[in-house]
Amino acid sequence: MEAMLFTGILFLFRFLPIFFLIYLLAGPRYRGVILVVGSLLYYAALEPRFVFLLIGMSLLNWLFAQEKSRLRTVLLILLDLGLLVSVKLIVAANAWEGLSAIPLGMSFYLLKMISFQADLHRGRIREKPSLMETAGYFVMFPQLLQGPIMRYEQQFSEEGETERGINPERAEDGLMLLLSGLVMKVLLADEFAAFFARLTRIGYESISTPLAWMGIYGYSLQLYFDFWGYSLMAAGLLMLLGYPYIENFHHPYAAASVSDFYRRWHVTLGRFFRDYVYIPLGGSRVGKARCFCNLLFVWALTGFWHGQGWNYLIWALFLFLVICWEKFAIPNFLKKVPVWGRVHVLLLIPISWILFAITDLPSLGAYLLRLFPLWQIDGNVNPGDWILPLQACALEFILGAVLLIPKTTAFLVEKRHHIVIKLLLLVLFWFAIQRICQNGENPFLYLQF
Repeated sequence: MEAMLFTGILFLFRFLPIFFLIYLLAGPRYRGVILVVGSLLYYAALEPRFVFLLIGMSLLNWLFAQEKSRLRTVLLILLDLGLLVSVKLIVAANAWEGLSAIPLGMSFYLLKMISFQADLHRGRIREKPSLMETAGYFVMFPQLLQGPIMRYEQQFSEEGETERGINPERAEDGLMLLLSGLVMKVLLADEFAAFFARLTRIGYESISTPLAWMGIYGYSLQLYFDFWGYSLMAAGLLMLLGYPYIENFHHPYAAASVSDFYRRWHVTLGRFFRDYVYIPLGGSRVGKARCFCNLLFVWALTGFWHGQGWNYLIWALFLFLVICWEKFAIPNFLKKVPVWGRVHVLLLIPISWILFAITDLPSLGAYLLRLFPLWQIDGNVNPGDWILPLQACALEFILGAVLLIPKTTAFLVEKRHHIVIKLLLLVLFWFAIQRICQNGENPFLYLQF
């Protein structure tokens, strides 16, 4: 399976070239069919047991869209949502031996189906979308496994609904995004993954407090470059297909507060919960008590979407409390002392990720005791154990920190057509392929959700 993921050799050097050759030669009239067939074949190679579930849900959502009806919309949304909740609960309860993990992509393609039905009811989509356009939106392989959760109306290029905007300049930008995402995933995220795995092997009870703090920042960078890398690869593939660029990250670590961070992190998922859950509940336009309840519901739902372990609920509750603190307790203070909001982002967000990373509560408790050893009788353990890990990953930490700076990425985007940038990207791509051949493919973190 790993060989067909975006960082897999089979995907990069067999499936992708063959698919794009057929896609380009087919011409605009048949590209929708090629996209649907190719995407379903791609999914069948990864999840052969559930490909017919994807086909069935796609057909059902399209058929119900042929007649605009409030009742049909509610029924389809309940069906899509009910399927997602049921599968997650079955997996959490280990109630079916044949379903040990949620099927790949289900959390994302069902949310796209829900947004499709809601937007159709609101009149944002023409009344009778074609089967190929709808199926292409649901199953397109660049977004099938981990998103981004593109809206239906975003799939059309500036050139029109039939003629995809395929041109050399767009294709070049798409290819550079694809390579950039691969480099971030393999040369940065996977290195941070190895660093955090080393802490797990040592045992959280046996690491020093400095190493524990290095660990939360290492995991934060792993998660960021893992999912940002995937999002760039997905955006690049979409641009190669002729679709517009879909942004999923907007410099989140440059955010002014935790609230602002989650407007910039996983942008399409955040907008989904905002537009289809938070605002329909009343959003912030209602009183403080109602707004508080709305936020609690949205964050509880976010925690459940990510997983059914207690750690995900703790993670969501922690962020809910921080956001309520910023929104209701100190909003004026954050305006007067904006640096405090940035302290929140750079301190509380990494702490929150460790709640996200460690699913076993005793292990999570052991790690938190290493982070905050104030009440421990034995004090710190293994002083100096952070030196060798830091020396081994110093370059990755430096590069990761530099790439978090908005001006760095802005410069790289502005100079992306310069020959030096292109050559550098090719060299890094070659190193990434070498690393994959040596170490094998490392699945993306968000595949588990």
